[in-house]
Amino acid sequence: MKEFIPLLEADIKRFQFSGHPRSLYEPIHYIMGLGGKRMRPMLAVLAYRLYRVDVESMLRYATAVEAFHNFTLVHDDIMDKAPLRRGKATVHEKWDVNTAILSGDVMLVKVYDQFLSLEPAKLKEVLALFNACAAGVCEGQQWDMEFESLSRVTETQYIEMIRLKTAVLLGFSLELGALLADAPAGDRRLLRQFGEDLGVAFQLKDDLLDVYADKKKFGKQTGGDILANKKTFLLIQALKRARGPQAKELSRWLSAKKFDTRKKVAAVTAIYDQLGVREITEERIRTYIRKAYQSLDQLSVKDTTALRSLVDSLAAREK
Repeated sequence: MKEFIPLLEADIKRFQFSGHPRSLYEPIHYIMGLGGKRMRPMLAVLAYRLYRVDVESMLRYATAVEAFHNFTLVHDDIMDKAPLRRGKATVHEKWDVNTAILSGDVMLVKVYDQFLSLEPAKLKEVLALFNACAAGVCEGQQWDMEFESLSRVTETQYIEMIRLKTAVLLGFSLELGALLADAPAGDRRLLRQFGEDLGVAFQLKDDLLDVYADKKKFGKQTGGDILANKKTFLLIQALKRARGPQAKELSRWLSAKKFDTRKKVAAVTAIYDQLGVREITEERIRTYIRKAYQSLDQLSVKDTTALRSLVDSLAAREK
């Protein structure tokens, strides 16, 4: 994977977002320049590389995936009122909400500009897949917001929400790479499923890190989900399992309008610890990683070392 990272970063820098007013385009340079794991474009590259070696020919489409991902982050941060992204001020904090909305919109337009250079035989199929993916991401985000007003959310509902909000983009990234490389239809479906299972595991890990990560390594506000009463996998499991004093204590913190933020995070985390929620979440992560590996095992190509290495690194991540 290391050989592709410089290629991706160079192409991201070449991804032109120029125009006037400058205040519309500066936030785009800012968010794209914050780095990150570049997981989605890397997945597209690795899927392509399973079948073809001319990776440079598809980099602009992998970069388009990264631009779309960052567009969703800009808008997601507004909705979540998040102060930090990758350890830096979010776009709406550094500029303002209106600028962040418009800059995100321009990023989405530029994604379509990138795809328009595809050969006609593939353009229609790629855009159809991309539009389905983008609609799924929006549906997942809407479900996520609607969950805030529900007293209870089931595990099944939550998994479907994160599949849409997070996992379908990973699946699209892999299927895009495979499609561009003229991979067999069966392999494309398997790689999409691999990506979706990996995406669910990734989001569950994110839920876990929001509570248990080292703040200096995580790059985002730890305990933010607890403070926002966000229906994460951890809270869903706690609400399902809490009884007696634990249930009353958890309910008290969830209904409190005024509270000391440190005390709330500490108290809810303590309840999670008592109920074994961390261990339950870790086991569910392992379950989805096993499912992801099963899809790789069925591919027509056998050397999937790079993809397996990426899965291992994501499973072990601390930020």
